[in-house]
Amino acid sequence: MTGATDPFSASVIPFEVPEQVRAFAEKGVSQARENYAKFKDAAETHNGTVEAVFSSAHKGASEYAAKVMEFMKANTTAQLEFTQQLFSVKSPSDAFALWTGHSKTQLETFQAQAKELAEIAQRAATAAAEPIKASAAKYYPPAA
Repeated sequence: MTGATDPFSASVIPFEVPEQVRAFAEKGVSQARENYAKFKDAAETHNGTVEAVFSSAHKGASEYAAKVMEFMKANTTAQLEFTQQLFSVKSPSDAFALWTGHSKTQLETFQAQAKELAEIAQRAATAAAEPIKASAAKYYPPAA
């Protein structure tokens, strides 16, 4: 319908894109596709890394919380046993000896428990950092 009745037929100027411009545009599109593919790959890799970090951190936090609950139960039981023993003492010197022994035992127990919790926290932090290290090693090789 490019006859005399088409009002736009006279205003259309035939235009050909020069080969250099076409090649430049195609190269730009090709580079954009490559960059997008690299970005998408990096985003997916980092997504996997973040998921691995959170999964590891969740596992470590669960282990830590379970250990805290175990310690709370053991400490409560020890306190209740101490209270029962305290009610059965006959003299103040026996009560003082019982209290001293219990305090010493509890202090040692608390120190051992704190050490164990610190070890769990250290393991959890190390495990959570592993996916980050692995991901970084892909993109940033170690310096020679």
